[in-house]
Amino acid sequence: MKGETAREVEWEVLPPEEKERRASIEPLFKWLALIMDEFLRIPGTKFRFGLDPIIGLIPGLGDTSSALVSAMALIAAARRGVPKILLARMSLNILINEIVGIVPGIGDAFSFWFKSNRRNYDLLLQHIGMPGRARTSDWIFVAAVLAVLVLVVLAGLLASIFLLQQLFKLFGVH
Repeated sequence: MKGETAREVEWEVLPPEEKERRASIEPLFKWLALIMDEFLRIPGTKFRFGLDPIIGLIPGLGDTSSALVSAMALIAAARRGVPKILLARMSLNILINEIVGIVPGIGDAFSFWFKSNRRNYDLLLQHIGMPGRARTSDWIFVAAVLAVLVLVVLAGLLASIFLLQQLFKLFGVH
């Protein structure tokens, strides 16, 4: 029983270098949230938005590029030992933004409101001091989530290409 208590205490306390390693990812997520979700402010209001909804206006490429930028930050988080559950929540935010973003018009309006990168930054701040190390299972999990993300992005890209082809046919552009 005494040995179990010692093991629990050891698990709950992070060595200083591990805390520093985790905290080193915080500036990346802060920068990403600022640029992608809060860079600009509508004059006379407190409403802020970033490049994500603006880039999302480009059919196919916009939402895809935003999702790829967010996915790169997710990989960096996994490398620094962010817990699986946090990676799952961050991945879900990216997927929601991508899936809804595929829908023309509605997806762009949704990106102004949802701000997936800001949500991921807030999640990271809440969990930055938690113990844990990236394990093989974490990498498998992240790879599976990224594979799903890639499939969603490719589906959106294919749908956008198909839509553009149909528009070109409609207007007689070759």
